[in-house]
Amino acid sequence: MSPRPASRTTRLASGISGVVTGAFVGALVLLSGVVLPVGTASADSSSSVTIAASAQDTTISSAPFPDLEVTVSQTSNLVSQGVLVSWTGGRKSQVPSTDNAGTNFLQIMQCWGGDNPDEVDRTTCQYGGFGSVGATRDSVVGSDADVAPEDAAYTQPSPNFAVPTYTSIPFRSVTGTSIESVKDNKKLAVDVNSNEFFTQFTSNEIKWAGSGANGAGSAKFEIQTALQAPGLGCGSPVTATDGTISGRSCWLVVVPRGTADTGEQQNNRPGLFWDNWKHRIAVKLDFTPLGVTCAIGAAERQISGSELVSGAVASWQPALCNSTGGAIYTISSGNEADALVSASGTTGAALALTSRPLATEAGADPLVYAPIALSGIAISFAVDREPKASDTTSAEVAERAGLAFSELRLTPRLVAKLLTNSYLSSLPVGAEKKHLGYVSADDPGHNPQSLGFDPDFLAINDPEWANQSISSPSMADLLLPQGRSDLAWQLWRYVLADPDAAAFLEGTPDPWGMVVNPWSSTTAASNPSGSALVVPRDNFPKADPTEQPGSLTPVTSPVNLVTWRPYTNDFDQSAYLTLRGDGQVLGAWDPAPATGPPKFTKSPRNLVGQQRVLGLTDTASAGKYRVATAQLRNAAGEFVAPTVASLSAAAAAMTATATSPTVYGYDPGGSAAIAAPTAYPLAMPVYAAANPATTDATLRADYAAFVRFAATTGQQPGTSSGQLPDGYAPIPAGWRAQALAAADTIQTGVVTAPAATPTTPATSTALAPGPTGAAVAATPTAQSVAPTASGTATTLLGAATPDDPAGAPLSAAVPASLLSGLAAAGAVPLLSRIRRRS
Repeated sequence: MSPRPASRTTRLASGISGVVTGAFVGALVLLSGVVLPVGTASADSSSSVTIAASAQDTTISSAPFPDLEVTVSQTSNLVSQGVLVSWTGGRKSQVPSTDNAGTNFLQIMQCWGGDNPDEVDRTTCQYGGFGSVGATRDSVVGSDADVAPEDAAYTQPSPNFAVPTYTSIPFRSVTGTSIESVKDNKKLAVDVNSNEFFTQFTSNEIKWAGSGANGAGSAKFEIQTALQAPGLGCGSPVTATDGTISGRSCWLVVVPRGTADTGEQQNNRPGLFWDNWKHRIAVKLDFTPLGVTCAIGAAERQISGSELVSGAVASWQPALCNSTGGAIYTISSGNEADALVSASGTTGAALALTSRPLATEAGADPLVYAPIALSGIAISFAVDREPKASDTTSAEVAERAGLAFSELRLTPRLVAKLLTNSYLSSLPVGAEKKHLGYVSADDPGHNPQSLGFDPDFLAINDPEWANQSISSPSMADLLLPQGRSDLAWQLWRYVLADPDAAAFLEGTPDPWGMVVNPWSSTTAASNPSGSALVVPRDNFPKADPTEQPGSLTPVTSPVNLVTWRPYTNDFDQSAYLTLRGDGQVLGAWDPAPATGPPKFTKSPRNLVGQQRVLGLTDTASAGKYRVATAQLRNAAGEFVAPTVASLSAAAAAMTATATSPTVYGYDPGGSAAIAAPTAYPLAMPVYAAANPATTDATLRADYAAFVRFAATTGQQPGTSSGQLPDGYAPIPAGWRAQALAAADTIQTGVVTAPAATPTTPATSTALAPGPTGAAVAATPTAQSVAPTASGTATTLLGAATPDDPAGAPLSAAVPASLLSGLAAAGAVPLLSRIRRRS
């Protein structure tokens, strides 16, 4: 199992923003047969590399695709993330079958070692984990004569007619350990495809990546560091003779596969065998060094709250802590309401990160708010085509089998359906579903099995969706993060702002007769619990207590909704699981596991060509993992994807919240939103909030330095340390002015009377789901990472940021409107009770 700290835990923000992986390390999301742009806000493509096969392949005349050109979207400053691999010059692909690896496709893998492309050694590649035909490290060969001379050292010749020739390419790890099943031309009882370094659950290889009819294609590839792939060691710190530290480089290798292997009728030999390997294309990958490179003795400061900004903070950290007098900022991603309560104190509280203001029952808000980031919520997807086996399916549609959809549209009502377990497949198999109208297969009612069968969905999406038979529990809901957050609150606001979605939640059927799961109804009379689901809210309850009953043959445990469709740790993990095609689908019952009691297993992830995952994430995580994101219908009636332009348009349409003139947000049903047709409806600002009355002047100065850097130098888009990563848009000029004014006030401080200790706010009013309803699990707190010394000092404040998008009306309201908030900070009233308000 790969190490992956949860985002809702304390962790040291560093340049290794990508060192956040899932429970199992995965592969990629295959895109359609054309080269596609990334839907999320993109920061930098300066390290993109394009290589022609003819530039590296010395036997190009016999290559499957002599005109092949491969582009890798990013090759430097890499962390644990996704990259886009695209190509032209291929041929139309066919999907794999039981005994054929497919035709006219690419295989993609990650390897270590060597400084030049011709030095890349196939024994250093992570490949073979799936154990499927044409994608293993070993295979029997027809005869000794069929073995290439370059493969002879890895081959056991046939001793007699009963024992076939066997070739196996060993794996040689960066640690010096070799996994080999042929030694001195003798076969050994060793599994080279599943070993201590990689298995089907951890390997990031792509065994099949297909091209469209035009020979072009693209795929998302998961880049792994030494933390996910210790056998490769990518990104491990390497110290040069001059003392500078860099990350160990690795290689992305593409092996083209044609219609059949040499001497065969189809593709059934490994891509590492010489006749295939000799046509490889290698692209060098340069990594950000793993670990923290902050100066010894730097002060450590706590910042806490919104997960939206965690990726940016990770990028900013090396520049911040290595500046003269710079501090280390330890970020704890979690509930923003709790962070604000803590920040409102005056004795060493963490700097809060939030998208909504703190409000008091009596008196003024003591906090000063500095806008530092523009990001948003996103719905990621990885859905590959699976045409219906029907006479009505055209040949053109059938030929695109296995290629991924690149566009998906959702309305607020469709989002409501996905959030409330209203599709049949989102409930456990065998569970009672009469409350959704399902009686039997002959009388299924009006609620579809999953999104792709919903007429509501088909009415607004490409007609090709109607020709698909894509069914899975992971297409019937979203991968939902556990815990409480402003992001959850804003998503529910988006749903409620739409009259059709609000009516659906109340119990009104959609035009095709589909009804909300009554356990999530916002009408008390319709809800079996007797209480209405209160929305907006700051979490995602799995309210339906329906269970799949346990059985006696075999003896199994009951399956409730949380077991059937588990939460993810955070928004980041939702994007990561989407990248690898892992819908968190429940597996088979294991009556005798190696350790522990009997249990249900987890299904393996869906491989390329068969992926079907929908996830709730944020735009920064979607950008990091390069996953496709849905276009959402905004208040103006337009379907908009998250991009730099659409996030900036939403910022221009943001208005002040009802309780704070210095905290702005996007009101999804407001007049400004209706007048903004290009705005992305789930855009969100992130504010750093501190109390100027905090008694520690040094602490206030460090918080002010953080805000100044974040609002200026930190807004430069790019992939280098200190820059703004993918998935964010630079903040408008008015926001920057407010942030700098707030930083001055935080650093200067105010003289004030002591404040009473605030009470911790309660969670959103919860639905009472019944005696077997499942609660949202809490996330444990991880330990902070101790800093190590290295790196080059940089100035804290840099050059001006790029041209800013228009930010009216906020730019006109700041910094004048800031004054009222600063005056409130000077009073710091006694707080009888603190709560959150929209």
